[in-house]
Formats: sequence, C-alpha cells, structure tokens
Amino acid sequence: MNRRNWLAAAILCASALARASDGPVEVAGVRYEPTLKLGGSTLLLNGAGIRYRTVVKVYTAGLYLGGKASTPEAVLAAPGPKRLAVTMLREIDGNDLGKLFTKGMQDNSPRDEFSKAIPGTFKMGEIFASRKKLVQGDQFSVDYVPGSGTTVVINGKAAGEPIREPEFFTCMLRIWLGRSPADHLLKDALLGVQRQTIGQ
Repeated sequence: MNRRNWLAAAILCASALARASDGPVEVAGVRYEPTLKLGGSTLLLNGAGIRYRTVVKVYTAGLYLGGKASTPEAVLAAPGPKRLAVTMLREIDGNDLGKLFTKGMQDNSPRDEFSKAIPGTFKMGEIFASRKKLVQGDQFSVDYVPGSGTTVVINGKAAGEPIREPEFFTCMLRIWLGRSPADHLLKDALLGVQRQTIGQ
C-alpha cells in the first residue's frame, strides 16, 4: 500500500472509530466499553482511536466524559470526572514515554498553566520511569475526579496518591487535544470528529 492509500485508510479508520456507538467499540483488538463508573458518575465513551508513529501502531486511547464533546474547549470545560484510557500495542521504554508526555504537555499548554502542573508532571515522570518499560497489552489510565485530583492507574492499580493540581489533568489532555497533538487523527477520533478520506 502506498503512502497516499495508507493515509486515506488511516483517516477512514479514525473516522469510523470516532462515531458514537451504543455498544462497545473495538480499536486494533482493544475493547472500549460505551460507559464506565468513575468518582460516583457514569461516563460515556466520547471517542477512541490509534496513536500511529509513521506507520507503526503505538497504542490505542479512549476518552470518557460525563457527556459528549466535539471540541477540545468543550472537553476541557466539561464538569465532573474524566478518564483517558490507553492500551499499549508495542513495547516502549517507560522513561521515554514519560519524557514524551512531559514534552507534549509543555508544547500544548500556556506557560502559566504548565508551571502550576510541574509538580504533577515530575510525579508522572517518576511513575513511568519506575516501570522501566510498558509492553504490548499493558494498560494505563489517567483519571480525574474533582476534589480528589488526578490518578494514574497502571494495569488496574493506582500508581501512588492523586495529583492534586487541577491544571495537571488539563495539561495532560492537551497532549492529545492541543494545537500540536501527539497524533492529529487520534485527536479527531477522541473528539468523535469524522473526516473525509483523500479523493472524496
């Protein structure tokens, strides 16, 4: 498959994954349930997709909110608990992943907001560095509950105490939803935005 056809297929795939569904959504073999419970609230799957690095699938991600949102501004302003759930599709060094997340937060966040998130950013970096590596099938989520903070959960186990600064979760989401996201197709998928394939 040439690059043009591959890109068209990837866009079509992201669009299909982004559509609202009454049932579970499967992304690269990873199942995302339509709802889940967090912080006493029922959250809805807003969208799910794949993070590509060139043509390599790195991980899947699903965004859960209290109600549907189709813009980054609406997601960030949404009240109540939120979850960004990730499943690895290949092995990656934990320290490298932490550094990539930190850079993504810094590149996509206003300076004053990122400065308030720095303590949590250091903590997040330590969490992933301590893992040494994440392998295919490993799962983690970044869970935000108002009043409690942000908890990083790895393979079903909370990695330490919640990060209290609310700015941390906002900066974290901007890795995927900011002006320079990790993957533009994944950004669209998480927002439930459908895109036209090349040539249509």
